Amino acid sequence: MILTTTPNVEGYPVKNYLGLVCGEVVAGVNFVKDFAAGLTNFFGGRSNSYEDELIEARESAIREMAQRAEQMGANAVVGIDIDYEVLGQGGNMLMVTAAGTAVIV
Repeated sequence: MILTTTPNVEGYPVKNYLGLVCGEVVAGVNFVKDFAAGLTNFFGGRSNSYEDELIEARESAIREMAQRAEQMGANAVVGIDIDYEVLGQGGNMLMVTAAGTAVIV
């Protein structure tokens, strides 16, 4: 599966556009990670606990999108856009969406 943010794959003409495909992940940040991030916020520096959560959520959303594209018969997804949102009371939920166009190249 070829995944790209560009509108096409160089050297591979698009033979068929299959439609929009998305992957969504909503992840909660547990108390321990929230506490560790609070300490980082107080003392300064990078929050590895939040960064790891963000990386995992992004990879999961992309993986889900690719699986859905494969189910449609695609061998590539072009024009991928990844969005991040904070949800929930107190902003303790992270939503990551990956969307693109499933195609056959």
